[in-house]
Amino acid sequence: MTAATKTVKKVAKIATAKTSLKDFDMRVGDTVKVHQKIQEKGKTRIQIFEGMVLARKHGTTPSATFTVRKNANGYGVERIFPLYSPIIEKIEVVRRAKVRRAKLYYIRDKAAKEISKRMKMEMMRADSSDADKTEEAPVEAQAE
Repeated sequence: MTAATKTVKKVAKIATAKTSLKDFDMRVGDTVKVHQKIQEKGKTRIQIFEGMVLARKHGTTPSATFTVRKNANGYGVERIFPLYSPIIEKIEVVRRAKVRRAKLYYIRDKAAKEISKRMKMEMMRADSSDADKTEEAPVEAQAE
């Protein structure tokens, strides 16, 4: 028995144990809250990762995964969660969205374009305010 088959069997055991607990009503484009168990110093706590589902892969098989993307402090953060992971406490759908694609990977480029557009606008504002300050300085010097 190879290591790959052992892993698949372990995942299958987890899947059969957790199948009744998982809600498969999550689709691509939905905004979800993933409640995840985190273990720190012997204590377990629940951390929530909220974002948009970009992709679901492998259907409802034991190896099924879903990708969630969120913006944190101006950076895009993506996490890939196994659907049947024992670490996931629950998946809560916050908002539904109508999408016309099976995978929303184009959101990455769209977000990058929006960020670069904002940065250009801020740079233009900064340049114009610097130009105003330099024009005002000689006028004051001439008045003295």
